Amino acid sequence: MITLEPITAQNALVFKAARLCALQDTPSAFGSTYAKESQLTDADWVTRAAKWNGDRSILYLAMDAGAAAGIAGSYLDHDDATRAHLISMWTAPTHRQRGIGRLLVNEIIDWARLRDARTVQLMVVSSNEPAISFYQRMGFAHTGHTEPYPNDPALIEYQMSRPIPER
Repeated sequence: MITLEPITAQNALVFKAARLCALQDTPSAFGSTYAKESQLTDADWVTRAAKWNGDRSILYLAMDAGAAAGIAGSYLDHDDATRAHLISMWTAPTHRQRGIGRLLVNEIIDWARLRDARTVQLMVVSSNEPAISFYQRMGFAHTGHTEPYPNDPALIEYQMSRPIPER
């Protein structure tokens, strides 16, 4: 059974292992790199976990029998708190096509709704067709905004957005 857990100091090292795996598995899906993040100390990961769990940001681990199966995070926009950003979305290759991505996105949407956000936005590399299709199935649409991918300006990132329905 898949459970979603906020990333805390207690599970920060599980997050570290999952994040480093994600950065190796799909490097162009993230704004950071394995080379950079593999240099962080365990104390850095604990600090990072604490920093990301607050009123304006969250990171989740999808767990399957004690093993990390996915990651997703969100933060409220610094200039417009009605806009949340979906970040660091990843599902382990062994767990793809099992609904974990949907669980993570829905949890982010619920988190954002509780903070009165009305929109969730994300950036996705234009060459990542499986992710783009997944986000479209989840109700996201291209906004028309693009920008160069930070780690390789030859790649383009698309911005996608979806409204958060009221409950």
